[in-house]
Amino acid sequence: MSDSNTNRRDPFSEAFKKFIVSDWAPYSSELPARLPAAEWAAKRRERISELHPGATLVFPAGPLKVRSNDTDYRFRPHTAFAYFTGLGEDREPDAALVVADGEPLLFFRPRAPRTDREFYADARYGEMWVGQRDSLDEMSSAVGFECRDIRGLEEFLTGRGDIVVIRDVDPAVTELVDRVRGGSSDDDAALARNASTLRFTKDEFEVGEMGRAIAATKVGFEAVIRELPKAVAGGRGERWVEGIFALHARHLGNAVGYDTIAASGDHANTLHWIRNDGELRDGDLLLMDAGVEVNSLYTADITRTLPIGGRFTDAQRRVYDAVYRAQEAGIAAARAGEPFKNVHAAAIRVVAEFCDELGILPVSVDESVSEDGGHHRRWMVHGTSHHLGLDVHDCAQASREDYREGDLRADMIITVEPGIYFKSTDLLVPEEYRGIGIRIEDDILVTDGDPINLSDALPRTADEVEAWIADLQA
Repeated sequence: MSDSNTNRRDPFSEAFKKFIVSDWAPYSSELPARLPAAEWAAKRRERISELHPGATLVFPAGPLKVRSNDTDYRFRPHTAFAYFTGLGEDREPDAALVVADGEPLLFFRPRAPRTDREFYADARYGEMWVGQRDSLDEMSSAVGFECRDIRGLEEFLTGRGDIVVIRDVDPAVTELVDRVRGGSSDDDAALARNASTLRFTKDEFEVGEMGRAIAATKVGFEAVIRELPKAVAGGRGERWVEGIFALHARHLGNAVGYDTIAASGDHANTLHWIRNDGELRDGDLLLMDAGVEVNSLYTADITRTLPIGGRFTDAQRRVYDAVYRAQEAGIAAARAGEPFKNVHAAAIRVVAEFCDELGILPVSVDESVSEDGGHHRRWMVHGTSHHLGLDVHDCAQASREDYREGDLRADMIITVEPGIYFKSTDLLVPEEYRGIGIRIEDDILVTDGDPINLSDALPRTADEVEAWIADLQA
């Protein structure tokens, strides 16, 4: 982005230009250690190369994005770039990984010498503004393969016959690739699809990172529970909840993995409630859907519904217990070799049965859960599961046949998150249940045997949740 705003620019005198570049300590000659994910990323690159034999593959990291005027959003690299390089956190804007003839090259913008105007005058890349950037050698040491200046990318690609790029990540890189090869390619969509499909099963490193993300998320949830009385007393308590969790996400990881849902009372019945501007009131429930994204960019995704005053009412507990039963059924169905959609089918049958018990289901349970029915979806419109990893909704570019219609395999990580949502304005629902919204969500590792609930350290049953709150607030 070129900065056309001249209002913030003061001209640099010649005397200043000479002074600013003088008398700096030399950069350290010690090279950084290899990234923890480097070995795993190399294996991933081998797998994607096998799916595109003879092609030159281009994975852009993405550009910085303007938030307001001349300030950018905090940068997060595109998931495929992170997956195949091993880079996390905010690394590396405007970069591109190229895999050519099976060999990787990382093109990025290395730091400029301190004698360069960029050092002191460039608010986007200059060391004075954004900190010390890596040299080519330092980045190469970290990722474990050769690195080059991004300004040489076009020259490198020119003359190569079969170039494939993940589109819609960096318009400048996509335009460059299209120009060099003379247009777009149908293989671009296949590359994006394959990059998603490969992430279905998690390697040992990824499972470990997911464990770290979940452990950090538990810390955040427990901090929120301790703060609930203050959130009630201080007003606008949903914002307090959001802020407390974000504090721990930044402290223990890179950030939140997605905007935290801190939905109290009837707000819980808005599925993606992220406005978080409501009050917390004793007697209401707090539906909190949140996850810490660790520095490697793997994120947890956990939901707990908490009685703000510490105890469920009879009506709240009855709905909560139904959601818990639905989740238990969904988790039990998360077995290798079984269709992915069976998880949802198992959970929604329990939801439909509960709605039938309340007398609000206008058809039989069997008809409601059939393709021609769906009446229960009035009270649970969303799906029960999605894949989880580098993205909170991971592997989303995979084909429907492989994802929604596919089978579960060992080492997949999915969520199981049924809910029941009785909006306060729903006249079909008995009055004592109106305004109750409950979801329970956990992160499940599929194995060759029983599924493993990676987030089972966060209490789930109604009794356990009440005891959890009492213990943390004692």
